[in-house]
Amino acid sequence: MFTLPSRFLAGLAMACAAGSLQASLLIGQTTGVTGPIAASARESAAGAKLYFDAINAKGGIHGEKIELVVLDDKFDPKLSRANAESLIQEKNVLALFMNRGTPHTEAILPVMMQNGVPLVAPASGAMLLRAPVNPLIFNVRASHQHEAEKAISHLKTVGVTKITVVYVDDSFGSDIMEGVRRGFEREKLEPVAIIKADSRTQPDLKAMVDGIVKSNPQTVLWVAAAGVVSEGVKALRAAGSTAQVVTLSNNASAGFVNQLGDKARGVIVSQVFPSERNIGYPVVREAQELAKAAGQTDLSPIFLEGFCGAKVLVEALRRAGPKPTRQSLVAALNGMKHYDFGGLEVNYAADNHSGMDFVELSIIGADGKFKR
Repeated sequence: MFTLPSRFLAGLAMACAAGSLQASLLIGQTTGVTGPIAASARESAAGAKLYFDAINAKGGIHGEKIELVVLDDKFDPKLSRANAESLIQEKNVLALFMNRGTPHTEAILPVMMQNGVPLVAPASGAMLLRAPVNPLIFNVRASHQHEAEKAISHLKTVGVTKITVVYVDDSFGSDIMEGVRRGFEREKLEPVAIIKADSRTQPDLKAMVDGIVKSNPQTVLWVAAAGVVSEGVKALRAAGSTAQVVTLSNNASAGFVNQLGDKARGVIVSQVFPSERNIGYPVVREAQELAKAAGQTDLSPIFLEGFCGAKVLVEALRRAGPKPTRQSLVAALNGMKHYDFGGLEVNYAADNHSGMDFVELSIIGADGKFKR
């Protein structure tokens, strides 16, 4: 089980640096500290905080401390926009960092563009953040469409041909369905059923499960937030279905495993970062060492995503020089060609802000850990 000392959780929704620091490098984040993605949001924020704290302990960047100001949007796009306005116009942050959710990113885009504020390492694989290139969005993780294609290719490889797709009816789900369709086309397969679910945090699970059971699939590719998928898996098992469930990296958190409870074993989750136990990657080894020193245990993939996003942002701040501006930070990011941050690489240029394309699949084992 993923655990954090109480001192890490205290105040996480307010700031990632201690209030006593005279921070001048303000970074803003709007994310669902409470609500259906709370577990994932807290884990990624804790990963980022671990690295920012380590940098601050060494004197910060060019003598200035980093402060991550986190506002809770409860996974509500309207709150995301209001938070972005507060962070940008009132708190005057240099950049936004690692927001979560595709509709939520759509909501904050106008505010970003009006004020020239970059968004670094959004925790979304949506293509709208990648194509066409937005001059202010700098992705780190791979796209959700790439994840979906990889999942379908894997299922075909292991002999699975009867696949039902369940997806949330919003811009997040619609985006991923483009990758789903390409995956089926490439593998010369057809889904046995496609079930569209409304975007409420508590959708009609009975209708979804009835549709799945009726289609009698070998596997269900379930595209939704962690709370919905976890409750859906429980309802599916209660209905007597043994179909394997596959979901995407937005659910690659220890919190998702905890929500699944005794129904976690065997659920497949795509991953966009290496295993948090694979010390063959220097960035993983660094995260493990810092976490151990801070009293944290059992890191999760989403914790590692926060850590890696923070490393990319810190390097950009360093390259932007003393007293950086929003404009100098964007210029620094665009100059980060083939930047290796520990066995992983981002390669930004004015015409390419896609980040990495790393994708692999994991399965939740009997011990509640992701196995690769």
